[in-house]
Amino acid sequence: MRLRALLDTGTLGLRLLGGEEELDRTVRGVMTTDLRDPSRYLSGGELVLTGLAWRREPQDSERFVRILAAAGVAGLAAGEAELGAVPEDLVVACARHRLPLFSVVEDVSFASITEYVVRQVSGERAGDLAAVVDRHRRLMTSGPAGGGPEAVLELLGSDLDLRAWVLSPTGRQIAGSTLAGSGPELPAETGARLAGEHLAASRTGRRGPYRLPLGSTTYSLFPIRGNGRDLRETVLSDWLLAVEADAGDWAEERLDLLHGVTQLIAVERDRRDAARTVRRRLAQEVLELVQTGAAPAEIAARLRVAAPVLLPGLGTAPHWQVVVARVEWSGGDVPGGPVAQTLLEEVLVDPGTFGPDPSDRIAVAHTGDEAVALVPLPAVPDGDGRDGQSTAGLQADVLLAAVQEPLTRGLGDDGRLTIGVSASVHSAEGLRGALEEARHARRVAAARPGRVCAAGHEELASHVLLLPFVPDDVRRAFTARLLDPLRDYDRRHRAELIPTLEAFLDCDGSWTRCATRLHLHVNTLRYRVGRIEQLTGRDLARLEDKLDFFLALRMS
Repeated sequence: MRLRALLDTGTLGLRLLGGEEELDRTVRGVMTTDLRDPSRYLSGGELVLTGLAWRREPQDSERFVRILAAAGVAGLAAGEAELGAVPEDLVVACARHRLPLFSVVEDVSFASITEYVVRQVSGERAGDLAAVVDRHRRLMTSGPAGGGPEAVLELLGSDLDLRAWVLSPTGRQIAGSTLAGSGPELPAETGARLAGEHLAASRTGRRGPYRLPLGSTTYSLFPIRGNGRDLRETVLSDWLLAVEADAGDWAEERLDLLHGVTQLIAVERDRRDAARTVRRRLAQEVLELVQTGAAPAEIAARLRVAAPVLLPGLGTAPHWQVVVARVEWSGGDVPGGPVAQTLLEEVLVDPGTFGPDPSDRIAVAHTGDEAVALVPLPAVPDGDGRDGQSTAGLQADVLLAAVQEPLTRGLGDDGRLTIGVSASVHSAEGLRGALEEARHARRVAAARPGRVCAAGHEELASHVLLLPFVPDDVRRAFTARLLDPLRDYDRRHRAELIPTLEAFLDCDGSWTRCATRLHLHVNTLRYRVGRIEQLTGRDLARLEDKLDFFLALRMS
């Protein structure tokens, strides 16, 4: 389609601010961005939509427009919702680079413009997919539920003979197309591999589609982009379109069609994200009540309101679990809370569950860099048809196994995800303890190596797990005071006092067992223990001194 065709559609709310002589340019696609430098996502011919959040000072306009012009975009449309009238410095920069500039009135959404452009471009370039776009448009506007991504994928299969899936960032299947004689299922391990490749490619700035051969099959991965200003704000939550085909030899027209499909699915994703607002607000209200020490009766009343939203048709949840997550990026320039919130809404869905709907039963709030999920556990009816025990709750190791591989690749070298899972509680009185338990478990996870770590409540029973939370300076001073005299003595006399101390404590102070383990005479062992006590001023017959030595050895 031509740029001037956009001005002929009054419902798009576009007003030309400059570049009238360039309106015969061909529009090949559309991209929404607030990145300061979106060049790695541009291939030329796009209509770029922006809310101007990248503009911090007038000089930014020249730099932004210069990048767009170098990439060969067709035109720029700037929204008026953020700053009101489009700044004059942007108008001047576009005129200098001969880039057509439009303004978008506040009450017209970028999603509406995206849908229109995709429909027009697809119709002009490939009639075999025009029906897909048109049908999906009708389904999306037919009711609150819309047609969903399934509608487009089914038509990809029937009209273009393409088998495709929409996957979450952890590889869970959200939607899939069906070809004759084959179901839409994608093996879980394949989904995780595809998601990991997508995340790794996104972090390195590679331009999609990404191609990944697995055995005798090649998959092409098309990113379904979010609208984050920084890639790290969305990379852990964006969906992807996986097509069972090698897009390397596709004609440019077919690639454009698939990019158009991803934009339509992104519109649907945005709608479903908006539907989470109520659940997020309920979670935020409950979290604030719990953290401020509100009366259990007040928390219970709020839970009675939340349960029907989180468990539609299942009544009040008899048990709840709390999950805490934290996403941290090097430099601290990207807020971790919203990223962790969106991520938890996906991670807490059973990886074997098909479709987007299961996430509708998870409410996640965020505060600072931390996200907190309130997970209801519905009751399983007993033999008399009454509510019995709650279903099995989330387990940290199972959760970690399902998401660790792909998310580790998405975090790259500058991000980290840590998760803590509480035990289930059956009343409002237990929620505050469950929250603290989940936070302690997350700290245990944070003390472990790795980009993605998780810990559960069952791991909090040992005092050894408290050691990672001792400040480094306290740890060094404590171990030096107790163990440095022994290390110095061993270095000078080769006396092996440190190994002797470790064996003595491990044998619970038994002279006979320790001597046997070390192949020493008991008198020799007594001499060494006496030397340890002399050098440190401690008495290994006292429980307190034994415990101090034990902790010093563990922290050293």
